[in-house]
Amino acid sequence: MVGGPFYKVRLGRKDGFISEASRVFRNLPLVSHTMDDIINIFAKKGFTIDEMVALTGGHTIGFSHCKEFADRIFHYSKTRPTDPDIYPKFAAALQQTCANYTTDRSMAAFNDVMTPGKFDNVYFQNLQRGLGLLRTDQALVKDPRTKAAVDRFAADQKAFFDAFSHAMEKLSVLDVKTGPKGEVRRRCDAFNSIQT
Repeated sequence: MVGGPFYKVRLGRKDGFISEASRVFRNLPLVSHTMDDIINIFAKKGFTIDEMVALTGGHTIGFSHCKEFADRIFHYSKTRPTDPDIYPKFAAALQQTCANYTTDRSMAAFNDVMTPGKFDNVYFQNLQRGLGLLRTDQALVKDPRTKAAVDRFAADQKAFFDAFSHAMEKLSVLDVKTGPKGEVRRRCDAFNSIQT
C-alpha cells in the first residue's frame, strides 16, 4: 500500500503465553541509547550492523511523538538551543509543530518529512541532509560503523529494499516458539484459552 518491498512471511508462528510491556522495552532500542547500545541490542539477537540499519529504514513511514525528540529542538545545551546535527529550518519547523508538546502529549511529527506516506529510501537521504527526526536515527549517518550502509541505501533504493526484506524475514523467525511453549492465536490480542 505504501510502495515498499514484498517479502515472505512464514505462517503459523506461535505467540507466547506471557505478554508484558516490560519485556518489550528491554528488547528494543530507545532514543536515549547510544549507537554502541543499539548495535549491541541487535547483535545479541544475531543481526549485523547492515541488517540493523536496514530495519531502522522502516522509519521511512510512521511518526514519533514530540517528547521523543524534544531534547534536540528545545534547550539542547547551555550554548545551543537546538542540536547542531539538525538542519536549522527543520528544527524551527519542529519547534512550531511541538510548541505545546508538554500539555498535549499526542503531538507528533513524521519520521520522514519528505515522503511520509511512502516506503522508500528518502529516509536515508534525509539523514544525509540533517533531516533525521530522532537522535538515534541521525546518529546512523555520523557513526563510521553505520554510515556506509546509510550512504548505500540512500543511493540505491533496490539495495535498501533487498536488505530490508532479508532482515524482516530473519526477524520473523527470531526466537520462534515450538511445541507447548506457545500457540497460534485466533485473535492476536488475546490468549486462545481465555477467548469467548
